[in-house]
Amino acid sequence: MKIALLGYGRMGKEIEKIALQRGHEIVIKYSGKENYNIKDADVAIDFSIPTIAYDNITNCLTNNIPVVSGTTGWLDNYDDVVKLCNDNKGGFIYASNFSLGVNIFFELNKQLAKMMKNLEQYTTSIEEIHHTKKLDAPSGTAITLAEDIINNSLKNTWTLDGDTDNNNIPITAIRTPDVPGTHTTSYQSIVDSIDIKHTAHNRQGFALGAVIAAEWLVDKTGVFSMKDVLNLG
Repeated sequence: MKIALLGYGRMGKEIEKIALQRGHEIVIKYSGKENYNIKDADVAIDFSIPTIAYDNITNCLTNNIPVVSGTTGWLDNYDDVVKLCNDNKGGFIYASNFSLGVNIFFELNKQLAKMMKNLEQYTTSIEEIHHTKKLDAPSGTAITLAEDIINNSLKNTWTLDGDTDNNNIPITAIRTPDVPGTHTTSYQSIVDSIDIKHTAHNRQGFALGAVIAAEWLVDKTGVFSMKDVLNLG
């Protein structure tokens, strides 16, 4: 499989290692300045930055190249990408986190939210910790966790560093050098606390998940998620 890496920073380099180990070829390494012909690739993996991710994705879909995106911070344009993908009969996967473990964590988070739904004595909060070079806050993963809780409980908002109350989910974003990503969902009452937590030890899990998603997406038409890739339905 010929892969275009749209974004060749630390994640892009980690994805390259995994892809080569799995027998694929990297035909494009784009870090924001190089010229490239996306038609040289069978599939693209976008881990760029929020300001150019939308252009990268639309370029792929316009040229009938399936694209996997793990860039966060551009989702105001998500509906436009979905329409473009469907209009062009393309293939597209977006995930706030491609780690196989995190996607299992997402499902646990949903189930716990359902179980806690009517226990009003508990307040809910989320904490995420990432490296200092991460450009957006809160992380896309934290937003996914919050939105999944909202969809499976009586909560109706999330806020960054907001107040804790029965309707709102405050998210705390911490930036510390060399932390790949740690996410914790907490339920607290005056008598006890319930926490679920995912800790990434390195970037290999994110990279492996992205490559697996790209392998799965080739020759498929539609807009998908990691839930489809991992058959977690």
